[in-house]
Amino acid sequence: MKKMQVIKNIVIKGSSQRPILLDVYFNSNNISKPIIVFSHGFKGFKDWGHFNLLAQKFAEANFVFVKFNFSYNGTTKEHPADFADLEAFGNNNYTIELNDLGNVIDWVLSTEILRNEININELNLLGLSRGGGITILKAHEDKRINKIVTWASVGDFIKRMKEYDLKEWKEKGVLYSMNSRTNQMMPLYYQFYENLLTNIERLDIIAAAIKLTNQFLIIHGTKDEAVSFEEAKILHDCCKHSELVLIEAAGHTFGAKHPFESNVLPAHSELAVNNTIDFLKSSIL
Repeated sequence: MKKMQVIKNIVIKGSSQRPILLDVYFNSNNISKPIIVFSHGFKGFKDWGHFNLLAQKFAEANFVFVKFNFSYNGTTKEHPADFADLEAFGNNNYTIELNDLGNVIDWVLSTEILRNEININELNLLGLSRGGGITILKAHEDKRINKIVTWASVGDFIKRMKEYDLKEWKEKGVLYSMNSRTNQMMPLYYQFYENLLTNIERLDIIAAAIKLTNQFLIIHGTKDEAVSFEEAKILHDCCKHSELVLIEAAGHTFGAKHPFESNVLPAHSELAVNNTIDFLKSSIL
């Protein structure tokens, strides 16, 4: 008899000793199962919108599903679903997130909690939006990873800097991004751009995609208002091991919003989930 096990808000160490909070969903049956580690996007967190329902769906499909808050995403241990630490948010950067994802992977593969439940040879990554870019980069540098899936992924961190007034950013030391949901003015300190320049080779998504040997599923909506599906096409062209699924009329969050009060996935999210499950369960050709 399958028994759904849900363990919330496990605390592990992230970058600069800041805490990472993570959740684990799985059928507790002492049978080794493939793993999915899910990375959220910009202004995201592990309990955003329909992420708990997504976790349940993947666990029901017999995956061990792990989702987490990046250590500098602006949430705290006490408030894991609120941006209660904007100073941390402003000091976040891509290398912090890459290192955090590495810490989560290390924990998943070593924790006693999952020792009898996981197949360490089937460690898969799933990333949404900015988390998709982090997923691609991590797969390139960490050979423990099997397959990867991105939803609405950013395709180029470097080109994305053109959206900012770099001169003003350097002069002021900070720019602000409005959170339309909470009305918070969220700081982005200039260290973010400096970190990108310092680590430009490590953070080159296109170069990583070209070199990937992992099987790679790219899912994107044709009506994505935040990241054009053209970025998905470029990633697909760069990576010879990739498959591209365009979901007609889907937006950036595949029909979900925060808060999400339904116990039924939006249709576009259901398509993304089903395509992901089929891909991860398919045998290597």
